[in-house]
Amino acid sequence: MINREIIRLKVVQIIYAFYQNGGKNIDTAEKELFFSLAKAYDLYHYLLMLMVEVNRIAERAVETAQNRYNRIHAGEKPSTKFIDNRFIRQLEINKQLLEFRENQKKTWANDEDFVRSLYKKITETEYYQEYMASGESSYAEDRELWRKIYKSLICNNETLESLLEDMSLYWNDDKFIVDTFVLKTIKRFEEEKGADQELLPEFKDEDDRDFAHRLFRNTLLNAEYYRKLISENTKNWEFNRIALMDLVIMQIALAEIVTFPNIPLSVSLNEYVDIAKIYSTPRSGAYVNGLLDVIAKRLIAEKKITKTI
Repeated sequence: MINREIIRLKVVQIIYAFYQNGGKNIDTAEKELFFSLAKAYDLYHYLLMLMVEVNRIAERAVETAQNRYNRIHAGEKPSTKFIDNRFIRQLEINKQLLEFRENQKKTWANDEDFVRSLYKKITETEYYQEYMASGESSYAEDRELWRKIYKSLICNNETLESLLEDMSLYWNDDKFIVDTFVLKTIKRFEEEKGADQELLPEFKDEDDRDFAHRLFRNTLLNAEYYRKLISENTKNWEFNRIALMDLVIMQIALAEIVTFPNIPLSVSLNEYVDIAKIYSTPRSGAYVNGLLDVIAKRLIAEKKITKTI
């Protein structure tokens, strides 16, 4: 699940903090990097648990409505279609998710008001009402309902993002990426796999874990070389006036360009320009793009990298 987009963001964050704190211990900083990546994987599980918790709130609401119906025998008998949704029932008994919950002791118990409000918003949507009114019933329909719920009400949810930031400083910038993996997980679920349905692994393969390790190490161990390249190619601007975040982003970008010959140059440039646009000044994207482009052309001309523009 931890892809290279998350890795690049985390490396930028940890190396920036490393320099801010005096740049004394690389080993400690690297441990912090991998702890931060593990927390992103925790968030993935926690967001899956949120859907299960919504269903539990729904169960209580249906139980309350059923008790009222039994007492007064008036109105329409409450439907159990939503709480009997086969996808969410399968997620509820997923072995990996249950193991995570037991080991991490994480629940949504302290945020029940938010979960209740989320359930209420779900019941007000047109697609929920169409689902409840439909006479058809299939696993595919059940799964698609939750995909719609997640995409429309859990993604880009500012209240939820604020709650998550309060829970962990490591989650400040992770959710928009992790959301894509939750949606991918929903689509991957198959009814016949039951409780054994596999969730996404922390790393797709060892190559990605190695990418994080080598990118981090090479950025710091060869910092003098990368900063020299930046300084020598800086025009009309003193090196010591470059914003620290811009400098860190370019230093990491150069480490990737030099260390990983199989990653296309355009991929590396685009990734770090996007990071600069988000994490630095309004002009940083264009500045980082222009300077990295000049340095990359020089490295190619000097045959220090074998990539093409």
